[in-house]
Amino acid sequence: MFDLHRLRLLRELKHRGTLAAVAAALSYAPSSVSQQLSQLETEVGVPLLEPVGRRVRLTEQAEILVAHTEAVLERLERAEAEIAASLTDLTGTLRIASFQTAALALVPTALGLLRELHPQLRVHVTHAEPEKALPALQARDFDLVLAEEYPGNPNPRPVELEQEDLLDDALHLALPRPADGSDTAGSMAALRSLADHPWVMEPEGTAARHWAMTLCRNVGFEPDVRFETTDLLLHLRLVEQKHAAAFLPGLVWSGQPPTVTLRQLPRGQRTRRIFTVVRRGRSRHPAIQACRNALQRAVSQGSVA
Repeated sequence: MFDLHRLRLLRELKHRGTLAAVAAALSYAPSSVSQQLSQLETEVGVPLLEPVGRRVRLTEQAEILVAHTEAVLERLERAEAEIAASLTDLTGTLRIASFQTAALALVPTALGLLRELHPQLRVHVTHAEPEKALPALQARDFDLVLAEEYPGNPNPRPVELEQEDLLDDALHLALPRPADGSDTAGSMAALRSLADHPWVMEPEGTAARHWAMTLCRNVGFEPDVRFETTDLLLHLRLVEQKHAAAFLPGLVWSGQPPTVTLRQLPRGQRTRRIFTVVRRGRSRHPAIQACRNALQRAVSQGSVA
């Protein structure tokens, strides 16, 4: 019989990449993690790690073992959910990660609803972009992640995770100058008219940046990106002060009227998908269900522009 704690360490190594990262996440010494994995190798009877430069990687046999560990942990997630559902009061800690605009527009309202309905539930919220939050969810740093998906840029869907749609958030072209009459030129022409203007976009490597660059290139120009930040409130302020053009989602106004001139984007590019993600086997946990219900109510109560 393999030791479950050691199997968890092997799984952590797969998701976190290095022994040092596993040790830091679990508050262990790296030598302790290495010793535990060596003992697991003895239990299994085959090598589980092989050196690659200064790092290690999992062998084929270790990958097989991790796949079975994932299945065991999923069943344990379901067991925990069933036990929690059998209790009268909802208690414990729910760890949420959210990107900025959803955190501003939806999370405060959802927290109020959760506090009213489940006062014994402790909710911990972390601002984290999906690119970092989703791997952390797999590593069990979070219980639920609010994530986004841009048109034409589908996210990877690991089998260990489950998604549930929350809303479609409108995307707009934000003009850094007053509009010239009505929007009669069409969305393509409005976008093309900003070819020579400075832009603010999210950093390289984000889904939002890839989508925005592709959209500009598809209408025939390479945007002059002078400002890079994940802070969409700064995007908005730079447009308001006429320093840059931007693509802004409806959530940035948290249900309030827009403060800049907006133009429609080309068809097929007008909304991003907002959804929640949990580990497989955890969707029936009453804390997860309560949180998802609260977020849906936050959407229906008009937190979206």
